[in-house]
Amino acid sequence: MNQVDATKSVYLFTHGRRDLEASATNALVANGFAKERILAAKADAVGNVGDYMAMLWMPPTPDHIKIQKITKVEQVKAEGMVGLWKGVSKEDLFTIPLK
Repeated sequence: MNQVDATKSVYLFTHGRRDLEASATNALVANGFAKERILAAKADAVGNVGDYMAMLWMPPTPDHIKIQKITKVEQVKAEGMVGLWKGVSKEDLFTIPLK
């Protein structure tokens, strides 16, 4: 099991697959993330350095969750569906199978 900081927020990107939100949340909790810290990612608000991003991958039919850590947050003008996340730099950490 990968070591995570359960005190950090986790921003879940479902890429429109709301039907997989519950199973993704369960997989994240089973891998050490705190359920109360799992938040739906929104285009108009981003996380902080040290927080996590959890992306259902690869759209449109994801089979795993890509876990990334936010390493830098720059102020940008929101653009399209990506929104403010355009200014977020991240580091790939590991993947979790989506069952």
